[in-house]
Parts: sequence; C-alpha cells; structure tokens
Amino acid sequence: MQTLEIHPRDPQPRLLRQAVEKIRAGAVVIYPTDSAYALGCQIGDKAALERIRSIRRLDDRHNFTLMCRDLSELSSYAVVDNASYRLLRAHTPGPYTFILKATAEVPRRLLHPKRKTIGLRVPDNRVALALLAELDEPIMSVTLVMPGEELPLADTEEMRERLGNAVDLLIDGGGCGLEPTTVVDLSGSAPVVLRQGKGRSAAFD
Repeated sequence: MQTLEIHPRDPQPRLLRQAVEKIRAGAVVIYPTDSAYALGCQIGDKAALERIRSIRRLDDRHNFTLMCRDLSELSSYAVVDNASYRLLRAHTPGPYTFILKATAEVPRRLLHPKRKTIGLRVPDNRVALALLAELDEPIMSVTLVMPGEELPLADTEEMRERLGNAVDLLIDGGGCGLEPTTVVDLSGSAPVVLRQGKGRSAAFD
C-alpha cells in the first residue's frame, strides 16, 4: 500500500494529481472525509468495486455512496426537486448522506435494486474536496469499517497493518473522526432520517 501524506488544510496539488492517476488506473484508495476515513474507487470501475465489497464483505444489496465535490455535481446523479434542493443547499458540505432517486448517469450496479436510489454526499473536508475537484467526477465510497466491527478505522498505521496489499493507496490527511454520517432519505414524499450520525437531524423532522 502506497501512502501519500496530504496536508489537511492546504492539500498539495502534486500529490493530489498522483492520487487521481492511481484512481483512474483502477486503484482502491483510503481517503479522509469529515466523518471518518472511507474506501473509494472510480465510479465505473467494476473490478475495484468488487475488491471493496470483498474487503468489507458486503453483499449486493449494500448501498454505496457517491462522494461529490458540490451540489451541482450531486444534481447530475440524482433527481432533485425544489424542496430537496433547499435541504441539500442548507446541509452541504457536511456529514450527511442523502438517499435520492438516481439519474441515468449512475451505473446500475450501484443502485438499490428495487427503489433505484443512490446515496450521495458532499464532504466538509479539504483533502476530500480537493481530490474530487482534481478527479472531476464523484468517488464511489463506503466507510472504512472492517467486517464485524462497529467503529471505522481511524489510525493510519493500523490501516496499513490490517489492509496491506488489499488497498493500493492510503491518503493520510490526519485525524477525521469516528462518527458516521447522518443518513436522510429524500426519495419519498417527506424526509426520513434513517440513521442518526454526526450531522444534526432536527431540520428533517
């Protein structure tokens, strides 16, 4: 596993370019977000997706999240009405995952098999946002939680020890927490909080 130490407040463009080259070449990466470290890969990369499924031991029903750089990009991959847009604008970037009806831009294998929904979010983390801007498309992501465990991995040395060659690249952007995102389903007639996490949910009641 290669490691790139990227400054949490002033990400180095040269290192971001190296990371993006790896992602475009099929790499599975660990990178920081505003809630916890995540596993990610390029949006259309089926082989990398299956490697992430294997690491996490996820079945076909697990919802992946598209990590987007801003609300405009999110709107390209989700059907957003006026009411949802107002909620999204008020809570992005931030530690929220929103479940929305997907557009045709989203690969079918990423969708909820029955409801055709996808999880999307815009992280409030400078390294993640700089990486997404350099990549110029979303990263397909899941939280870095190992099978049978409740908390995500937070120590980068432990990540290297436990994951070894299963992951190609670790983007070390410093500490970023252990609390998962708050998950809000916006695909129905009214917002539904599916999981209370780091983001405050009172606005969706």
